[in-house]
Amino acid sequence: MAQQAASGKSAHTFVGVKSVSQQKLVRALAAYLKKTGKLAVPEWADVVKLSAANELAPADSDWFFVRSASLLRHLYVRAPVGVGALTKVYGKVRRRGHRPNHSSRCYRGPLRKSLQGLESMGLVAKDEAGGRQLTSQGRRDLDRIAYQVYAEGHKKV
Repeated sequence: MAQQAASGKSAHTFVGVKSVSQQKLVRALAAYLKKTGKLAVPEWADVVKLSAANELAPADSDWFFVRSASLLRHLYVRAPVGVGALTKVYGKVRRRGHRPNHSSRCYRGPLRKSLQGLESMGLVAKDEAGGRQLTSQGRRDLDRIAYQVYAEGHKKV
């Protein structure tokens, strides 16, 4: 530590997506996507169910931005990923009354629209082997927002 101070270099540690709370990161990413205004929300977004296991549409009016932010984080951690695998990730348990529960995949349409919007922003690209992965711009944006979330949590009062 004394050598770093003597040489004038700061002890900067890399803060990535895995270094911060995923809930805080996804909310910050959703706010960023909403603020930029480049992610087009489909007109059916306020009435669509996300899975056959759901009874109603999402109560949160910004669910499309939150789901897109969650997709970005998932692609950062595990890429490349196809839409079929994502339907399993975002699926849920289907409750069937007195009969045993079954797992139910989520609908593909909202996932595809979200990924297409992220592709148009330049954050996601199709992989030649199949699936989608983050671009260098997408990784840079996620790292930047992760650092902002980290810095917000470590402010000196």
